[in-house]
Amino acid sequence: MDQIEIHWLWWLVAAIVLGVIEVLTLDLVLLMFAVGATAAIVANVAGASVTVQVLAFAATSLVMLVGLRPYLLRNLRRRTPLVETNAAGLVGRAALTLSEVTARGGLVKLAGEEWSARTTPGAAAIPADVEARVLRIDGATAVVGPLEPDEPPASTPHVPTPPDDPEDRS
Repeated sequence: MDQIEIHWLWWLVAAIVLGVIEVLTLDLVLLMFAVGATAAIVANVAGASVTVQVLAFAATSLVMLVGLRPYLLRNLRRRTPLVETNAAGLVGRAALTLSEVTARGGLVKLAGEEWSARTTPGAAAIPADVEARVLRIDGATAVVGPLEPDEPPASTPHVPTPPDDPEDRS
């Protein structure tokens, strides 16, 4: 079998590998290259030279990256809301103060865990056993402020936590 006859196989392998990696990254870049490799397969089947196949790959990939990718990203972001996770997901949530929280320190219960906490410099202390709002996360410390009077106390969904003691499961 002549080397030119199997170029379509290399393009096919490239398209599949790029498609699989795209599924793992979800950035819509490698998908555009996979479509370019598919265009090169079409050029190969049409009897084009290797140079034309590479040009078809490059041109199609470039058109897809510049023309289609921004449109797809806009629609993807519009349909899929951005969900904050980890520390960024805790900002704005309500926390229960376990001890008095001052600018120097304190403890709060946040998302079912005990966090070290402090208020912003110059802010009034927040007494124990009241709800506070997480303003930001600074390292492993939650910076909290008081809830506003007209603000609902807990805007986070209630997720039941299992009891610590196995015999306390009622």
